[in-house]
Amino acid sequence: MNVRQDGAWFAEEVLPHEPLLRAYLQKHFPALVDLDDIVQEAHLRLLKAGQRGGIASGKSYLFAVARNVAIDAIRQNRRESPLRINELPDWCVLEESANAAETASVRQEICLAAEAIDALPPRCREIVVLRGVRGLPYREISQQLGVSEQTVRVQMARGMKKCAEFLRQRGVQGSLGS
Repeated sequence: MNVRQDGAWFAEEVLPHEPLLRAYLQKHFPALVDLDDIVQEAHLRLLKAGQRGGIASGKSYLFAVARNVAIDAIRQNRRESPLRINELPDWCVLEESANAAETASVRQEICLAAEAIDALPPRCREIVVLRGVRGLPYREISQQLGVSEQTVRVQMARGMKKCAEFLRQRGVQGSLGS
């Protein structure tokens, strides 16, 4: 079946399956936060494919494309994980038996760490966030920012040193503040 330019094919053969597609995505990919983006991207890819040639079954093609888009989104989310558990400073890890005072203290230290990062110069702060919070490798940061890998390493070291000093001045004792 060829995709007609007037959009009637899309309205007749694809859009009626959208509720079923959303249910499928929710059931098979519960970690997805924004299904609208996945559905929209699947529609876009289906339309582009339809312009290149015929599509035998709009429904089958839509579901296959949506599944691939969902898998890509999950892979992307894994790469962009904000924190890596093995890189957390000691003061970020709560013991299961922590009492309310210890929990409040840790929360306060986390807020102070965020303030320390915010106090960094813009480029240094950007590098600390990309490396320390998002976990990007030095090479990727250097490519993204258009600076040498050595510059990224130096800025990261300076940022960590300034954050440690910031925390130390506020009485925080721990892996960064000691």
